[in-house]
Amino acid sequence: MTSPIYLAIDTVKTDAAIALAGQVRNHVGGLKLGLEFFCANGHHGVQEVAKLGLPIFLDLKLHDIPNTVAKAVEALRPLEPAILTVHAAGGRAMLEAAKAAASPKTKVVAVTVLTSLDQPDLADIGVNAQPIEQVERLAKLVRDAGLDGIVCSGHEVGHVHKFWPDGFFVVPGVRPANSASGDQKRTVTPAQAKADGASILVIGRPISQAENPDQAARDIGATL
Repeated sequence: MTSPIYLAIDTVKTDAAIALAGQVRNHVGGLKLGLEFFCANGHHGVQEVAKLGLPIFLDLKLHDIPNTVAKAVEALRPLEPAILTVHAAGGRAMLEAAKAAASPKTKVVAVTVLTSLDQPDLADIGVNAQPIEQVERLAKLVRDAGLDGIVCSGHEVGHVHKFWPDGFFVVPGVRPANSASGDQKRTVTPAQAKADGASILVIGRPISQAENPDQAARDIGATL
């Protein structure tokens, strides 16, 4: 059974990313490469990490006019990431354009509300709603636009799963019990997120900064 844990690679150094991924490759289901890694290393860096044979989650959170996003997704097609992110706030036309431009082998999922945001943060940008209300609104838009799923916190995934039972749900900001939350504000444990319907769990520092990353990945996996 493939692990639902995707390790977030929080380094811009390709060699360090490959070394860390190599340590945990037998106990994670995939690797998340984010904007910082891609900006530093581009296609070549992604291809080098992909040689390990694990699925790649390319977390670029694309957000622009529909034509620009479509062309960006087309440019990424040769990498054939397992998962690619866009921002749900880009609107229906952008979402549809992103999905149409993606490889059939890539799940396109849309970020709803970042796990670093809470209700006061949403109010600061003019969204007068609780995070769960905004996530529901955007999730329904994403579903109706034909995407594969969404990115949301563990606080919302159970709610969204009820009205989108076959959606693909990426849950970041997952923290084992007694683990520091860092810059995440809406965190849950891996076991809770999985029980509530998460398809994959994105975990970074609790594994990458552990004294023994492989053991940390195994310990977290054992709780699921």
